[in-house]
Amino acid sequence: MSIKAVVLLSGGLDSSTLCSLATSQGREVYAISYDYRQRNRAELNAARKIAAAANVAEHVVFPIDLSVFGGSSLTDPKIAVEKDVPLEKIGTTIPSSYVPARNTIFLSLALGYAETRGAGEIWIGVNRYDYSGYPDCRPEYIEAYQRLVNLATKTGVEGNEIKVVTPLLNMTKAEIIRLGTTLGVDYSLTRTCYDLDDEGRACGRCESCLLRKNGFKEAGVPDPTLYRD
Repeated sequence: MSIKAVVLLSGGLDSSTLCSLATSQGREVYAISYDYRQRNRAELNAARKIAAAANVAEHVVFPIDLSVFGGSSLTDPKIAVEKDVPLEKIGTTIPSSYVPARNTIFLSLALGYAETRGAGEIWIGVNRYDYSGYPDCRPEYIEAYQRLVNLATKTGVEGNEIKVVTPLLNMTKAEIIRLGTTLGVDYSLTRTCYDLDDEGRACGRCESCLLRKNGFKEAGVPDPTLYRD
């Protein structure tokens, strides 16, 4: 009997690789995406296409309006997206694209989804390298959240652990791209730019674009992203 797994699917490069990896390992995938009124709305359309291509058991788009709080360039149009940051500087400070408590909110909703579907795993595509300094992507955060899962759920109290799975945690962006390429991920479907234009073209200058471009370069894989510059 296959293991049921809830997979957080943003429509970006990492989560798309994660979804394909889960299905390749025989998981029955229940994908969850979030419509949190993010600046990059195209990623939700990408998530739907990726979920369909991966033939997941179910794909849920959960509406939650984080723009009510603001505090991030991804949820507040008055806050500028940072551009042209040198690669060696990315991750040294927490950028304006940090959405307060986002992974805690997303994992909590995924946890409720996992309990209702009888899933034994929650997969999330955080990684400690090639990220933008977000505090909720660190290994110690995942370890702490796992303890919460065990304490705060009926499933955990009854001794049936829901495991938080992070296969990409110790991988660079180039390694993730190489893995996804072997799995047949169509990266042309993915969207990771923080500042896409109305035609869905990536800016090529935000931190997400810079990490993506560098990852494809280091992986030796052609970058299928459509950039406007």
